[in-house]
Amino acid sequence: MRERLIDTLDSVGKPTELYRSPDGTQVLVLPYGGRVLGLFAPGSDENFYWTNAALESPDSARQFYASDQWHNSGGDRTWLSPEVDLFFPNFPRLDTYFQQRSLDPGNYQVVRSADGFKLVNRLTVNLSRLKEDVELEITKSIGPAPNPLRHERGIDLGNVQYAGYTQYTSLDLLKGDPQGKAQIGLWNLVQMPHPGDLVVPTYSRAEPNIYFGTVGTIGTEDTVISDRLFRYRMRQQGEHKLAIRAAVTTGRVGYIYQTGDKWALIIRNFWVNPSGEYIDVPWKETDYFGYSTQACNINSGLGQFNELEYHIPAIGCGTGCARCDDEAQVWAFRGDKGAVERVARILLSPEV
Repeated sequence: MRERLIDTLDSVGKPTELYRSPDGTQVLVLPYGGRVLGLFAPGSDENFYWTNAALESPDSARQFYASDQWHNSGGDRTWLSPEVDLFFPNFPRLDTYFQQRSLDPGNYQVVRSADGFKLVNRLTVNLSRLKEDVELEITKSIGPAPNPLRHERGIDLGNVQYAGYTQYTSLDLLKGDPQGKAQIGLWNLVQMPHPGDLVVPTYSRAEPNIYFGTVGTIGTEDTVISDRLFRYRMRQQGEHKLAIRAAVTTGRVGYIYQTGDKWALIIRNFWVNPSGEYIDVPWKETDYFGYSTQACNINSGLGQFNELEYHIPAIGCGTGCARCDDEAQVWAFRGDKGAVERVARILLSPEV
């Protein structure tokens, strides 16, 4: 699967970069779109991430990239918030949703050094409510993330595959006054196979805000909420999105799904700062700030995948900052259901 994906992308003029971690993890990076497209455990060519079905053959990939639709290749990507400013050009009207092409796919350049490589995208985006252009630079690089359970005793992980990496992301405001009107934030998200269960440990009871839902709503049986855990069974038809507030989230989110006769667990470990300015807001409550963690269920014409999303506090207006830096890990496990659930109970919550 890995080599076929690399060959297909090469054949359509979308070359990849392969990062090899000291533990044997392989991370497939697609500069087009600035994405981590594949995550592979040592000795395995099975991808933990979702990739677009169009990438299964050179012919379909060529047609996909030649089209004027959004080129959602899959994997782990970086967007910007607030969504209402960056993706709704006619806001408050919601009739048009558009990915500004300067952001995605952007124009990421591979910059090499003695330490490896990084991706750099210099871009200008328009904020619809301010009717203002903002010049920015996004920089991304990959490093190792050893198994967080490697030194724990009494845990048998002999039959559990592991892959992990650290992603370093920065955002610079190139022109403009950080005390001016514009605020903008980094928004990182992983796309994973559908269906699956999102597991969010919390410090207290978390009541999600449903941003949108098509083809019905998220049923009460699809969400399980306790004082220390939120679980979302992401299996709906259509498109749905919900969000949880920074004040209650711990900075770890997991996603569990079945893959053949095995089960997989993807965990994102990130920093949450409730004192920061989390500026992504519900589309109809644009003064309701403070959401750090989001989930998006897609089972529609866009494909079949689920998204684990987190936001980084904004720079610009009122923050005094013209730059932010983020460091976050992805830990991925694959094995028997019981073993994967044991890992989840250790790294996420005993309630899993």
